[in-house]
Amino acid sequence: MGGKTLTRADLSDAVHQEVGLSRSESADLVKTVLDQITVTLVEGESVKLSSFGTFAVRSKGGRIGRNPKTGQEVPITPRRVLVFRPSHVLKHLINSRT
Repeated sequence: MGGKTLTRADLSDAVHQEVGLSRSESADLVKTVLDQITVTLVEGESVKLSSFGTFAVRSKGGRIGRNPKTGQEVPITPRRVLVFRPSHVLKHLINSRT
């Protein structure tokens, strides 16, 4: 892989270049969008971004796991996990780049 990671600063810079907002306004816009996505997910709702994908929170029940080193049984507590399901458009774009 070896690719670069896209950061919040990169997103702000892209908004600055594409939309023409000032750098601080671009950073505020990106922060507001990400904060809204976060709040929605914390509330247990899903977030669908058209032509990109859907973020959702799933509840996983408790279970008994095993320590692979010792083989000892370890209880795993119930938890909520974030899942992402890419759209067909995004899958097609990714697969056409090979």
